[in-house]
Amino acid sequence: MSTTAKLTHNEEIKTACPSLAGTIAATLADDSLDHFSEDDNQFLKFHGCYQQDDRDLRKTGKKYIMMIRTRSPGGIASAAQYLVFDQLAAKYGNNTLRITTRQGIQFHHVVKGNLRALIHELNAALVTTIAACGDVVRNVMAPPAPATGEVGVAVQADAKRVSDSIIPRTAAYHEIWINGEKLDLDGVNGAAVPEDSLYGRTYLPRKFKIGFVVPPLNDVDIFTNCLGFIAVEENGKLVGYNVTAGGGMGRSHNNPETFPRLADVIGFITPDQVVNATHGVVGIHRDFGDRTNRKHARLKYVVEDRGVDWFRAELETRMGLKLGAARPFKFVRQGDHYGWSRAHDGKWFLGLFVQDGRIQDAHGTNMKTALREIAGQVKPEFRFTPAENVVLTGLDDAQKAATNAILAKHGINPEQQGTPTQLASMSCVALPTCGLALAESERIMPEFVAKTDALLNEVGLPGEELIIRITGCPNGCARPYMAEVALVGRAPQKYQLYLGGNEPSTRLARVYKDNVAYGSVLDELRPLLVRFKAERQSGERFGDWVARVLFGELNLPARC
Repeated sequence: MSTTAKLTHNEEIKTACPSLAGTIAATLADDSLDHFSEDDNQFLKFHGCYQQDDRDLRKTGKKYIMMIRTRSPGGIASAAQYLVFDQLAAKYGNNTLRITTRQGIQFHHVVKGNLRALIHELNAALVTTIAACGDVVRNVMAPPAPATGEVGVAVQADAKRVSDSIIPRTAAYHEIWINGEKLDLDGVNGAAVPEDSLYGRTYLPRKFKIGFVVPPLNDVDIFTNCLGFIAVEENGKLVGYNVTAGGGMGRSHNNPETFPRLADVIGFITPDQVVNATHGVVGIHRDFGDRTNRKHARLKYVVEDRGVDWFRAELETRMGLKLGAARPFKFVRQGDHYGWSRAHDGKWFLGLFVQDGRIQDAHGTNMKTALREIAGQVKPEFRFTPAENVVLTGLDDAQKAATNAILAKHGINPEQQGTPTQLASMSCVALPTCGLALAESERIMPEFVAKTDALLNEVGLPGEELIIRITGCPNGCARPYMAEVALVGRAPQKYQLYLGGNEPSTRLARVYKDNVAYGSVLDELRPLLVRFKAERQSGERFGDWVARVLFGELNLPARC
């Protein structure tokens, strides 16, 4: 990074106000204002909030709304906490909950006047929103399914330990949202604020993502994370982790210097070294990340530009030890298991499909009402998944029967939750709330999957599973570049069509067509599916056929 290049505006405001307080408290107290300044909007992200507006209403003027995101390592919440989520969504939001692709919960359509109350009540339930967004380490992901025995328990504990170690230490969050005090901090009157020991005065150049995973299930899409820990098991015990670094999905249209990237495997560490390794990698991003160009500010570009060998040596220096050689591992699939299963302790757990992660009473089922009743009456532990679904855990036979009765009452059959392609689908929120969305995503996914299933039947592939992901823009929040079929928003009703990801989520998809009208996507897929049916090898999936045949046949670009 050039020392003479101009810092981005985000770097300037962080330097001026390392408390991250801005003038948030003053704006909250001013009832004449319905929104925050643009600078405060950047600070709000560190507190777990995004200022947005309802884009469906823009013709009649901006209606400002807030999105609030929780930070829940491993996606775990108690039944009591879930009931708080449900109540707050009804009280302050639009009466829906959105499960994120990083295992958090989002509240939508919250007006400024309700923002502090919502965050305050979340914290009263021991749920935080700090560092769910912003130039910090985001929510730490871990496998949600409780079927991995002692290893899974240990991995969840390590994810929580890492998460606790990288929370920003600023007092502004507590003072604004919990105490509600007027602040006497830097950026307001110049008072000094202690520098965060990990993040420094200006935090990170951009966001940073961490995931833990237990092979052979790659349910967190580990190679899409800035930093990953792949559990290594011997004789039923966790002996350590293979460390990965440099993954990331975000890119920009028409900018070849931005691209999705899979993480590299760096080496092996023992479980006691995970916090040290985390701080070392975060420190590398802090010190070498590009602070002059936010489109080039992710850790993946540090690894890409400087090389894996440089990165490994720098990490070893910071950790004060040599990494071990990576241990063998293998992933066989990604995604969630649906229906009832036994956990390692003999208790039942239930995987429930949530259409596009939106918990609501819609699409012919009363999912929100059902989960509220289950939380209140059955009291399972809730685990939110990276595929935007929910797992209910810790149930005995009586609780299983009670859960089934509630689900049946609300039109949900745990053993028949959707078609294979529907259950493998994932979307981002996009319109009408996301300010970055160029096209629809969540709102068109049910229709698109239904039409895709009809096409599969038409070409003689009934019941075939296609991993489909849709995002409204190229930032890739739903990890589209790992899908067998992905639509990436280019403009209203226009998408890039990506093909060729695989079932274990270890291969990037590639651009097949750059600008396809939404109404023409199935016409593009039809001849490919006909060829796939005729040319597939035994047991071959569509994404693997694309990689084996189309990647070379059409010279599809590796990056776009």
